[in-house]
Amino acid sequence: MQMPLCPLKIAIVSPPRLRYAKAVLWRIPWKPEIVLLLVGGGLTGWFGCTLLGELLRLGKVSGFASAYEPGSLLVATLSLHGTTVIAAAFFLHFHQLTWRDLTGRADWRWWRQAGLVLGMLVVVLPLMGLLKTGAEAVMQYFGLPVEDQAAVDILLKTGSPAARLYLAVFTVTLAPLAEEILFRGLIYSGLKKAGWPRAAWLINSGAFAAIHFNLPILLPLFLFALVQTWLYEKTEGLLAPVLAHSLFNAINLVTLYILFKIGQLPT
Repeated sequence: MQMPLCPLKIAIVSPPRLRYAKAVLWRIPWKPEIVLLLVGGGLTGWFGCTLLGELLRLGKVSGFASAYEPGSLLVATLSLHGTTVIAAAFFLHFHQLTWRDLTGRADWRWWRQAGLVLGMLVVVLPLMGLLKTGAEAVMQYFGLPVEDQAAVDILLKTGSPAARLYLAVFTVTLAPLAEEILFRGLIYSGLKKAGWPRAAWLINSGAFAAIHFNLPILLPLFLFALVQTWLYEKTEGLLAPVLAHSLFNAINLVTLYILFKIGQLPT
């Protein structure tokens, strides 16, 4: 007598959820040769563009005579961020992913991620302000000069309205996208894949803070990067960190504009 077959339990996962689960950057299998090639290409592009800008500036070529002229601004903004986005596009292509795959979990709709981002900013921005004020007070106590961040200095000293508009658009669009791809998408995910999850938090956050080359904002940006990493983990995607970064930069731009209009910043 033939025994009846035992019923099988079949777990059904929706195609969108399965696709997002496979696309989380620290879970998918990376091709080491492709990663090394793109890292080398990105660094070559960054240093190459920077060297070209310096040579053009030394040669007093029109548009490159100073760091505040249009040509120099274009090279400065696109040398790192532009090459990062291009390298990321190749990374996604070779790993059969799309930009949409990086947005995050399917059960985290954009409006839910936006709500999380707004709540995070309400809590974190005052803490960052306190850390910055404290760092400036300590530096002044020890007689150390408190200087503006290089990007802020360039924005304030750029005379052309068109150049300022370009910098503003760059600051809230390309810069957040490129930096989140680099620090959360690649550095953090790569270290986590290598088996160093705790070091990944510290290294990607420390590198993000250090690359802005300004001592008073070192601790505030380190805190911000830690929160960005938490957003990346929470939503399993880059949409929330990019949105938070973009809003953070936009708030800083609006604050600078207001201070400039009321005469609290140099013309």
